[in-house]
Amino acid sequence: MTLLDPKTWQARTLSGGEYEVTEPATGEGLGAFTLATADDIAAAVAAGRAAQPGWARSPHFARAAVLRRAGDLFTEYAEELREWLVRESGSIPGKAGFELHVAAQECYEAAALASRPLGEVLPSEEPRLSFTRRVPVGVTGVIAPFNAPLILAIRSVAPALALGNAVLLKPDPRTAVCGGLSLAAVFDEAGLPEGLLHVLPGGAEAGQALVADPGVPVISFTGSTAAGRRVGEAAGRLLKRVHLELGGNSALVVLEDADIESAVAQASWGSFFHQGQICMTTGRHLVHASLYEEYVERLAAKADALAVGDPYREQVHLGPIIDRAQLAKIHGLVEGSTARGARLAAGGTHRELFYRPTVLADVDDHTPAYAEEVFGPVAPVRPFRTLDEAAALAADGPYGLSLGIVTRDTALGLELADRIPTGIAHINDQTVNDEAVAPFGGVAASGTGARFGGAANLEAFTELRWTTVRREPAAHGF
Repeated sequence: MTLLDPKTWQARTLSGGEYEVTEPATGEGLGAFTLATADDIAAAVAAGRAAQPGWARSPHFARAAVLRRAGDLFTEYAEELREWLVRESGSIPGKAGFELHVAAQECYEAAALASRPLGEVLPSEEPRLSFTRRVPVGVTGVIAPFNAPLILAIRSVAPALALGNAVLLKPDPRTAVCGGLSLAAVFDEAGLPEGLLHVLPGGAEAGQALVADPGVPVISFTGSTAAGRRVGEAAGRLLKRVHLELGGNSALVVLEDADIESAVAQASWGSFFHQGQICMTTGRHLVHASLYEEYVERLAAKADALAVGDPYREQVHLGPIIDRAQLAKIHGLVEGSTARGARLAAGGTHRELFYRPTVLADVDDHTPAYAEEVFGPVAPVRPFRTLDEAAALAADGPYGLSLGIVTRDTALGLELADRIPTGIAHINDQTVNDEAVAPFGGVAASGTGARFGGAANLEAFTELRWTTVRREPAAHGF
């Protein structure tokens, strides 16, 4: 039994141009779908607004049942969906499996949201019942990127639906099947009523139309900081609520007492997982000077030993970069870094879209691959001598997403983490972590704070309404 048949993809009902699904590892076409236009966005908003009130009035257990069934379906169709994640997004099978696990868990956690207490009774100066109640926002817009396409879509789609909203999902066209059409198919089979989930793959025009439409009061955006600023500015002018999960240049701090073998194992995963195309990727390795040279040598040896290739047809550690534009950006930053004096300890080469895991030593504030978010498999390494210097280096820069600290003294690790402003911190782990039950988000240029997971989802996708009830009509002065 097949969940996704290219002949019946839902997006073929849209009116934009045809987009060919391409496997980045081979350049092979995997099918085609139709892109969404601004008119398609407007029609979907109207359909969502028409369907949403009935869904919001449905019993909480009915909404929860749909979400639980959706979670089960991500497991039932795991083999098929894993293949799409591997071939369309360039994920290795393990990363694809992790996305499917998280997608199921996001649905189960969202199902529990449907029966969460919706408000509280308040004291009042008047003879009345005074209480708050959370109500659905109506229609939620979700804009999701290519790098973890299933996770970064479902973590907004599932809670928004569970809380009684309709959802318009605009996935990146490069991963619109595994990050969009797959969700539509899952929720359709799970019994979600028609009109509540609209998958609208498209480019900037579709995204702008979604943000601008007055019928979409809340936008959940995951993507680059540059694009997030534009979304935030547009939403702010329209007085819309917008949740931004943006870029990062996260630091892994290796203290003097760290076990260097363990630290290098953490570091290689943090920088090279999914070719470094993760917002939480370890973009800066800050290593105590006493360990620095050995750390660089070991991390370079680890990078050289990793296999890079087609994750669908070979057993590899790293797959392809998503496209040639992203590869050009990565390689440009590496070449710019060596031109400014960084030492290339490993990597720095590529074959087609397959970029070797790269280690850069002797970097400083002006090294492009250290100062900027690379979004590729590049590990810049820099020494420090004191905790004050480590804290200052880790806190420097515009971002504040994730942080890793490796030390045998966990209390010291926690103290150091308190000095570095980030939305996420891990002691004795690298920077790339995610769980459906945990709040997720960054500060500063990394976004508008934790907006996913548990109570954060309840706040993100509902409005808080104050209501009062009197036995007799109130009497006023005139």
